[in-house]
Amino acid sequence: MAENRKAPSMPTANPSGANQRRPYRVTSFDVAAEAGVSQSTVSRALAGDPVVSEATRARVAEAAAKLNYHVDENAARLRTGKTGTLAVVVICRPGENIKDFNPFYYALLGSICAAASRRGHETLVSFQDLPERLWGRYQEQRKADGIIVIGTSENREAWDYFHDLGQSDGNHLVCWGSPFDDLDWVRSDNDAGARLATGHLLEAGYAQIVCIASETSPQRQFKERYDGYATRMVEAGLTPRLVAIEKGYSREEQGRRAVAALIASGEAFDAIFAVCDELALGALQALREAGMAVPEKVGLVGFDGIRAGAHASPPLTSIEPDFQAAGTMLVDRLLALIAGKPAEKLRVPVSLLERASCRQPKAKAAP
Repeated sequence: MAENRKAPSMPTANPSGANQRRPYRVTSFDVAAEAGVSQSTVSRALAGDPVVSEATRARVAEAAAKLNYHVDENAARLRTGKTGTLAVVVICRPGENIKDFNPFYYALLGSICAAASRRGHETLVSFQDLPERLWGRYQEQRKADGIIVIGTSENREAWDYFHDLGQSDGNHLVCWGSPFDDLDWVRSDNDAGARLATGHLLEAGYAQIVCIASETSPQRQFKERYDGYATRMVEAGLTPRLVAIEKGYSREEQGRRAVAALIASGEAFDAIFAVCDELALGALQALREAGMAVPEKVGLVGFDGIRAGAHASPPLTSIEPDFQAAGTMLVDRLLALIAGKPAEKLRVPVSLLERASCRQPKAKAAP
């Protein structure tokens, strides 16, 4: 680890006989002694290596601050061949207005940037959509040490491009939302979340629960969430019922159209599990238009925990992934790949956001 620090000077002699003060450079060995760790641990901690624990990283940072020690970033990058920057590519639908982009990915983007910062890395963010605008050669141009790709799986050309890039030698790439399993990925615990959502509806007394989803969507999480719902229904002795979404529409419109068609069919239902919040918000619109009270007549649970759900009427009950954990897992997995270390594919823990679109479970009801 290169060092660069001005410290108290030491006296020395000069030909004229006057004392001068010679600057003393604090080194990483001084920081190691102060923190009670090895010099190599100091180097790894200040470089953001995920192998170093948070407690050790904090102790090293405190020691460095106490000694007024700073890393010479330019020298370190020249020595290691690393840029200290991670590229984050956000895939959008072709021609999509950025204001209509799924807010889930804005939350995920923020958590990634924050996690990279905690690891001592900068982020280079790019929103990409059209084939002629796709770009991922950040490592070749020495702009970044690796790439995190997130965004809609509906843009298959973009994912094909980054899939090929990720399979080529020398590129480090981790993704969220990929339609491919052979890329390095991090995902929500979709099965556990779907089971949690379905179980919550069952505990609230709903029994005719349908699921708005797709078993053929490139969104792998949609299938995983439907499977989790179906398993929980079978465990309860009930029959799973899929309400399929139509291609070619926004998620909210897909949810609205799916529920409008369900109502028109006359098929009985008393609750809906939608595999993403935007589908659930569209479903809520269709229920409102049909005069079906939520949660009195129909219970509704979504998945993603987007902020817009909290401001719906009624506020949307949802399954929320741990966004901070998601950002940290994506960054740490990419840093492990860059360092040539093995890392397993990870699932982000989820939790239930209880709001007013679902009746209170009977076990929790007031006497």
